[in-house]
Amino acid sequence: MTAEAGSEITLDIEKPAVGGRMLARHDGQVALVWGAIPGERVRAQIERVSKSVIYATTTAVLTASPDRREAGPDWRCGGNVFAHIGYDRQRGLKAEIIRDALRRIGRVTLPAAPDVVGSPERGYRMRARLHARDGRLGFFREGTHRLCDAAATGQLRPQTTEWIAAVERVLARDRLAGLDAMEIAENVAGDERACHLELQSGVEASRFGALAAAGALTGLSATRADRPGVEILAGTPSVSDVLHVRPGDPARALRLRRDVRAFFQGNRFLLEPLVHRVVALVPPGPVVDLYAGVGLFGLALAAAGAEQVTLVEGDPVSGMSLDENAEPLRSRVRVEHRSVESYVGRVPTREPSGRGGPGAAADPASTFIVDPPRTGLSKAALAGIVAAQPARVVYVSCDVATLARDTRLLLDAGYVLDSVTGIDLFPNTAHVEAVTALSRPGPPPGR
Repeated sequence: MTAEAGSEITLDIEKPAVGGRMLARHDGQVALVWGAIPGERVRAQIERVSKSVIYATTTAVLTASPDRREAGPDWRCGGNVFAHIGYDRQRGLKAEIIRDALRRIGRVTLPAAPDVVGSPERGYRMRARLHARDGRLGFFREGTHRLCDAAATGQLRPQTTEWIAAVERVLARDRLAGLDAMEIAENVAGDERACHLELQSGVEASRFGALAAAGALTGLSATRADRPGVEILAGTPSVSDVLHVRPGDPARALRLRRDVRAFFQGNRFLLEPLVHRVVALVPPGPVVDLYAGVGLFGLALAAAGAEQVTLVEGDPVSGMSLDENAEPLRSRVRVEHRSVESYVGRVPTREPSGRGGPGAAADPASTFIVDPPRTGLSKAALAGIVAAQPARVVYVSCDVATLARDTRLLLDAGYVLDSVTGIDLFPNTAHVEAVTALSRPGPPPGR
């Protein structure tokens, strides 16, 4: 039958695809399907057809996987598209996604699917952005701008969703209009919470100070679409944690404070395991932490005993928190407030004679840690890293496609892929973090 929007087709599901859909084939066309599991036969309704790809949603499961389970009230509510899949199988699918991306995009064949470190499925999230519509707060349904109930997804702690409900009551009581979105940041223990409001043009921000009474907050801030700068409405909008940077060694601790707007990893249960993994991959010697954020990895290494750590962060919000966090470790660390591209552009290249070119001093034995945004390393950043020739690159990625692309480019520059580990920071979603280590065999050319 002709594949057209609205019609139904029968599909045998083959494997996971990046983004949460599953891959099948219909009359030679690739079909990407929501709500299925590899090995199942399903009926699916076609949403749209684009070139040779069919996009569809499962309407009936004809042959169910043993890993299928109840998905909850709305599996398409933000961060819930894998909720119909048993958790052990989710981890296996995410391992396949990493392996497949490295094979297809990076032309790297792993001998086995990587391990994926699992997480408790509920209450894991300590950062969230909620959208506002007519006094309600929630996530968007997948692929839409329709609001859905964040509490139903189970990602947030019950205490957090109770606080959100209290905020909605204040919005209604005081008839507060003009809120577009809200950023929430909590610490690992959940006993500190900060909030930042994104307001429409012309809104009087001070009126929203009433939200501070909805429940315990360390601080509340706001920005307005037509006005630069941040207005502090209550307290200090930041939260803090103490992290143990080596397993079983309570003396090695790091205190991190972060502004509510600063980027930070989102899973309270896997924060320390992620840090432990990165610390374990870094050998003795100088370290350069690119995209340092508030200092999670670079300062953890300094707290673990590293003597020479450079942290590079160009975002002013994260940079302020980074300065505060780095202060107790100033004898071991240096903070560079600049873009990664600007920093690596100053690192000297290694000429055939062995002499370095102009720029900042660099040690060829350095480890570079990179934790870039979803877009991965820019061409300039990658070129600068390759020119600096660090002995080791530890790459923390939130997007397997750009990780695979950048891995290929590093391999072409002479690096060897040593290890790949998945970290499931967002259970029940299609996202998976990956931590890879690459090394350059032997001394740099010319030495």
